[in-house]
Amino acid sequence: MALIQQIIFLVILGIVGWLVYKRASLIRKTIMLGRDEDRYDQPAQRFSIMFRVAFGQKKMFDRPLIGIMHFVVYAGFLLINIEVLEIVLDGILGKHRLFAPFLGTFYNFLIGFFEFLAVGVLVTCLIFLIRRTILKVERLKPSRHREMNGWPELDGKIILIFEIILMLAILTMNAADTVLQEMGSRHYTVTGDFPFSQFLKPIFTSWTEPSLVIYERFAWWFHILGIFAFAVYVTYSKHLHIALAFPNTYFSRLTPKGEMNNMPDITKEVKIMLGLTTPEDAVAGAENVFPERFGAKDVPDLSWKNLMDAYSCTECGRCTSACPANLTGKKLSPRKIMMDTRDRLEDIGRNMQVNSGAFVDDGKSLIGDYISNEEILACTTCNACVQECPILINPLDIILQLRRYKVMDEAQAPGSWNAMFQNLDTNQAPWKFSPGDRFNWADKLRNEG
Repeated sequence: MALIQQIIFLVILGIVGWLVYKRASLIRKTIMLGRDEDRYDQPAQRFSIMFRVAFGQKKMFDRPLIGIMHFVVYAGFLLINIEVLEIVLDGILGKHRLFAPFLGTFYNFLIGFFEFLAVGVLVTCLIFLIRRTILKVERLKPSRHREMNGWPELDGKIILIFEIILMLAILTMNAADTVLQEMGSRHYTVTGDFPFSQFLKPIFTSWTEPSLVIYERFAWWFHILGIFAFAVYVTYSKHLHIALAFPNTYFSRLTPKGEMNNMPDITKEVKIMLGLTTPEDAVAGAENVFPERFGAKDVPDLSWKNLMDAYSCTECGRCTSACPANLTGKKLSPRKIMMDTRDRLEDIGRNMQVNSGAFVDDGKSLIGDYISNEEILACTTCNACVQECPILINPLDIILQLRRYKVMDEAQAPGSWNAMFQNLDTNQAPWKFSPGDRFNWADKLRNEG
């Protein structure tokens, strides 16, 4: 029987590993559809940002109470996986509590620490679930934010319920295990009571030994299969940020948040107009003399970092809750911009899967089919969304590139914008008066003084 269990476990482990690898490969492939962008400079500074923001959860503590609760879940997820390592090795080798004989009393300390984390995760997830279902936090309300309707709302609840059940499974498994130890049951290494699961022992004291063995094995299998299912599920969920938060913060922009990147092709034209370079020099140094389009129409026009941002989005809504356009009732939601970009990437990924890895034009584009003109035109470029994001996602960069395409490639700009553009072209200022008259207001003040 033990050998059969080992074989079953190895088969399941292999299937899960293959599914995660296949899904991760597809995500990487769709991210790399984006334009190349150099984000490999200053590695020391980048590692510092990653450790402070992703590992240290620095920006989460802008809201201290939520930051503490999120850190409990985050720390629990990372550290409880050490115990998962023992469970996986037990499954492969057909052992039970493999590390206990080698670690002695320190083993009890470790399991006690993991139980402390498990209880912390359980309680925190219950609080988060109450916030979503009963208190209904405003930034998570589907009635207020249309992007949260359907799957996004359900996804957030599923993962919380899932984690609560997994924590209960590991605590009851430990309780049944210690009761079996006291009965002197074979194959159950004597470790003694654990800090939290000992209080669950009364549930099992009246059970027979066979019943306890069945439950302990059920809880063991349920927990590890739940972890495996979680590993696959995360790759389809917003909780992919558990993995992507680290590279996403590492590759974040090092320049000031308010700095907007110029378009290289437009910069060349301006330099030629100002006599700073010649057309021949511009052509000689250009990689793409005639760009297919200005700005971005679809995800391949964005950079790979923009696409990584989309996959990393936690859907927390901090960006949208700080967006002045959204707060005044306009359609723009920075969170929706990121979710729509990810949805487009997912559609492209499915397209590539059914077409032997190649993308076949589906007649759709990011701007128009997923994101509307009204949304991108509502943005005030205030950078509030960039400032608020806990993992340094930049929705504004995507908005600017989509807007540049609509204005420069399709010549679709509001009339008031066109008037401003004309004034800039003729008067070098947004206002409709001669540059020579620009300081007349100062002369008037001087005369009055």
